[in-house]
Amino acid sequence: MSPEIRFDTYYRYEDLTRFLQQWAEAHPNLCKLESIGKSYEGRDIWLMTVTNFQTGPDSEKPAYWVDGNIHATEVSPSSAALYLIHKLLTQFGQDDKVTYALNSRAFYIVPRLNPDGAEWALADVPKYIRSSTKPYPRMDSLDGLHQEDVDGDGRILQMRLKDPNGHWKAHPDDPRLMIPREPDEAPGGDFYRILPEGQIQNFDGVTINFAPPLQGLDLNRQFPVFWEPNQPGAGDYPGSEPETAAPLRFIADHPNITGSVSFHTFSGVYLRPPTKGADDTLPTQDLYTYKKLGQKAEEMTGYKAVSVFHDFKYDPKEFIKGTFDDWMYEYQGVYGWTCEIWSIQQQAGIKDYKYMDWFREHPLADDIAIMKWNDEVLDGQGYVDWYEFDHPQLGQVELGGWDFFVTWRNPPYKLLEKEIAPLAEFALYSCLVSPKLEWHSVEKVSTGTVHKVTAVLHNTGWLPTNVSQQALKMKVVRELEVDIALPDGAKLLTGKPKTMLGQLAGRDHKSTAPIWGGDPTSERAKVEWVIEAEPGMAVEITAVHPRAGTVRQTIVFEVEGEGKK
Repeated sequence: MSPEIRFDTYYRYEDLTRFLQQWAEAHPNLCKLESIGKSYEGRDIWLMTVTNFQTGPDSEKPAYWVDGNIHATEVSPSSAALYLIHKLLTQFGQDDKVTYALNSRAFYIVPRLNPDGAEWALADVPKYIRSSTKPYPRMDSLDGLHQEDVDGDGRILQMRLKDPNGHWKAHPDDPRLMIPREPDEAPGGDFYRILPEGQIQNFDGVTINFAPPLQGLDLNRQFPVFWEPNQPGAGDYPGSEPETAAPLRFIADHPNITGSVSFHTFSGVYLRPPTKGADDTLPTQDLYTYKKLGQKAEEMTGYKAVSVFHDFKYDPKEFIKGTFDDWMYEYQGVYGWTCEIWSIQQQAGIKDYKYMDWFREHPLADDIAIMKWNDEVLDGQGYVDWYEFDHPQLGQVELGGWDFFVTWRNPPYKLLEKEIAPLAEFALYSCLVSPKLEWHSVEKVSTGTVHKVTAVLHNTGWLPTNVSQQALKMKVVRELEVDIALPDGAKLLTGKPKTMLGQLAGRDHKSTAPIWGGDPTSERAKVEWVIEAEPGMAVEITAVHPRAGTVRQTIVFEVEGEGKK
């Protein structure tokens, strides 16, 4: 029985596991559930393989990788992955695209790469951390302010303290809004200091510093691409943590993966490599293909597709190291995306803002627009009015501000399904642009016991069999191989038992203006054999490309004459 899943809430690990197990039990011909490893706290990292197993095993089809929730508080990515599974299983046989995809391709979907961190974030008394619950780089916490739910109401908000030298003041027309005081305003007014809700370890009564988090790992700085130990959260070495070792091992064992998307939050954007350099460092054809896919992403989801290097730096002088999408493109040679789900700014009608720069400085009108959206769309529930609280160390403070977890970090519950539904459509599209190996024709001509067999293969997918030029550069993709297996007593007169046919082109490089150039059959390859065999004998031809799939053909030698199989 399929699970009764809803997409207006965020599920904890036990429920997520139950849904996956129920799907696997209800649809054994379409999905298979497995654990690809254990988290730091010992939870299974679940992976769902979705394909029509009646049309062949997943390993012999082009596949698409989807993951979510590598960062602890980014729980809507789990919902996006679950929604994709739900769509594929419930619309197979009903929707032509879904049916074609599962008949000819496979999906590898990990809804929650980091089950421990998400469990902390979704707890009744939550704790917000970046990624893993493992202490790093120290085993003991240092002095300073540690973020936590001090009043036990299930939310981690902000603390507001009156301070004559504070940086903030209440907006004159809406006291909920805190705005920076002017540079020339003298001390002594109604100013505030704003801090994350939390407690201060070894408070001296005067100074308040932010303690480095005890759980300081960032699992998306753990992948073996441009990795450096000085990158915050990098870990001891690439893949040192079980939540990153598991996907690294699985992907290395599945060379049929042709692309990927990792769901994160937030900004309402699709991010693509390069991270380390400008766009012109990419092979020209790969950049063109990335941009074409990005245009489709914007068309289908409303999210723009941008380069990390050009548009999404945390520090304009530094680049992010050790990320999954970089590893997928730079070293695996497939088009990897990071989808940052949700943007409260875009919901409020704020357009064309710089994603990271906005948080450094933006016009006050933006804050007013966001608060207006909160009042009109969320009935004011996204912002918690300031209320007094007797803090165990600071005395009388006020708690309040944005309910950040379900307004900024993740979509509010009632808007979740609308936000993630289009993302499944683009994941489906991204899977279907993969290369796809098929027989163009197989012919035989027999004269007595001598038979000529001609096999023509073609790539019917949009991408070439190598997927990218980067894959060729890094030598991470093998050629198309064609094997012929003869029965005892048969003899190969010409041709080889194994024929290497290189790579087959796709349609991604074709011009959209047919007046330019031609349309050569570069997506095809031919191989011929002459075989001596008695009538009634059969040969098996197998064509294998790790990224385009496996196809087989059996040729039975019958009576003398021409024929086709």
